[in-house]
Order: sequence, then C-alpha cells, then structure tokens
Amino acid sequence: MTEKEIKQLQAEVERLRADNERLQSEMIRLVSRNLNLSEQLEDNVEMRRRAEVARVLMEENIERQRNADLQDDSQLMALIDLRLEEKRSHLNPDFDTRQLAELLGVSQERLIRLFRNKSIYRTPEAYIDNLRTMNAMRMLRTQHNYSIAAISEASGFNHVRTLQRRIMDVTGMTPADYRALFTSDVRSV
Repeated sequence: MTEKEIKQLQAEVERLRADNERLQSEMIRLVSRNLNLSEQLEDNVEMRRRAEVARVLMEENIERQRNADLQDDSQLMALIDLRLEEKRSHLNPDFDTRQLAELLGVSQERLIRLFRNKSIYRTPEAYIDNLRTMNAMRMLRTQHNYSIAAISEASGFNHVRTLQRRIMDVTGMTPADYRALFTSDVRSV
C-alpha cells in the first residue's frame, strides 16, 4: 500500500468516525424525543382515564342529586322498583338499606321514612326480604332441577333456614311442599 492510499484510508476512517458521532448524536436525540412522546402519550392516556372517571362520578352525582330532590314519594318508590329490577342487587346477601340508599342517591333516613309512611313493608329490610322471597318462590315453581339450598343462595338468603321460614310464613308450607304443588302439576300434564 502506498502512502497516498494510507492517507486516503485514514481520511476515510476520520470521515466515518465523524459520521458515526453525528449518527450517535442523532440517535440520542431521537431516543430522547421518543421517550418524551411516550411520556406525553402515557400522560394523555392517564388524563383520558381520569376524565372518564370524573364523568362517571359527575353523572352519578347528578343522578343522586336528582333523586334526592324527588319530593313525590310515589316517584321514589317507582325508582326503587326500577333500580332493583335493573341491577338485581337485592339478590346479593350483603345488600342492605345503606346500599339501597346509595343505589338511589338518597339518605338512609329518607328511605326509612319513605317505607315507614308510604309502603306496606314498613322497612327497607322487609321490602328486600320480600323481593328475595318472591324470587325464591318463582324459582321453586320454575327451576325444578335446583336444590333448595341453591335457590336460597340465588335468591340472596344467607341461610337455607331463613328461606324455609320465609316460605312457611308466606305460604304455610315448606319450600319442598310448595315446589311439589308445581312439580305434580307438571307430571300430570
């Protein structure tokens, strides 16, 4: 190799080093830019999530305020029926007066007063218990393959014995006897 060729190669190496440094600098700039864009995107996604949560909370608060302003007890009773039919919350054994009040957006005191003054059930608990009993009776008539325990659980009762007492109070029969009325009709048809 001649000295001229060596100098040309050295110049080419220097040019490649300079290009390499420039490309590394550009790559660092692009990586930094991508990190910034990624952070902005994450912030945007988080802001959208927070905005959605805020929107839902605002809608719930508006609904609660609207319900709290209901002066007409019959409207509130209709709303109770509508909400429970829609959500079926009463089938959860832990569902209670507090949760019913929250579902409607009214105070427990307002709800208790409403039942005391305007309902045959006298208390929200009695109303919820009645809904559970009616559900159990419907299931006893129609779900012949379900056990009494399964019906009790599906209807929101904590214990089978509670279901048995409620059915006995309403019909004067045990759940099994009540079911037998309907299964014997099915067999004879």
